[in-house]
Amino acid sequence: MTPVLRWQSRPGRALHAEQLGHLASLSLKLEVETYPKPGLVSHVDNGAHRDMDAALLCRSATTLMPFFSELAAAGAEGAGMNRLRAIGVGAERAMLAATDGVNTHRGAIFGLGLLCAAAGYRNSVGIRKSLGRMVRERWGADILSGPISLRSHGTMAGRRYGAGGARAEAADGFPSMYDIALPALHAARKLAPHDEEAARVQTCMRLISEVIDTNLLHRGGADGLRFAQESAASFLAAGGVGSPDWRWRAGDIHDAFVARNLSPGGSADLLAMVLFVDRLEV
Repeated sequence: MTPVLRWQSRPGRALHAEQLGHLASLSLKLEVETYPKPGLVSHVDNGAHRDMDAALLCRSATTLMPFFSELAAAGAEGAGMNRLRAIGVGAERAMLAATDGVNTHRGAIFGLGLLCAAAGYRNSVGIRKSLGRMVRERWGADILSGPISLRSHGTMAGRRYGAGGARAEAADGFPSMYDIALPALHAARKLAPHDEEAARVQTCMRLISEVIDTNLLHRGGADGLRFAQESAASFLAAGGVGSPDWRWRAGDIHDAFVARNLSPGGSADLLAMVLFVDRLEV
């Protein structure tokens, strides 16, 4: 079991690159320390994954910390997408070396990495825009025109089902994070005050219910995505984490996802990303 992780304080906007890297890494570890998240790895079990566990994910998150800091520093220097992409490639290589080839955080390197770069740039120029808007304005066009990993599960599912995936999400300034996840996180804290794990579960369920997650499409096709969305929506309609039996009901949904080999990895990445943004956009 992973140790209990907590924010030391609300850091606010102006963190230097090393602190931003630490915050990004911690956000990934807090995502792991959230249960029950349907089908996903947590400190309790491995979900629908046979090749990874909580310890591996936390090791990956620690390995990525200096790369997130490097991305923040590059953003502060006004780097273009080519420079950010090169750092991301190095981060992916380090991740695969640390995990014996297991893809633990490729999506998070992309999404959180862009947010780190945007946070670094925002700190250097002192403007008050959301990180998502800055990603869209500074790098959106280059994100869409850049090279595509044709063998990635997200890309293959996107081609088959017409889903935009992580590239479209980032190029548009992460609307799923700002329109779905961030309001859900704030509302969840009112439903379950003083229980940050419950707030994270509620936010994850909201994301699963509304996002077209290419990881779900890859594993379960359109039927799997529909099952996942309907399951999460039913949890929310019954009161979510505001219901006394929410842990039991969320656990049942988790078991159902595992039985169907479903894992909403895109929603997991967005959960970590919204935890990062929540600490910076006060």
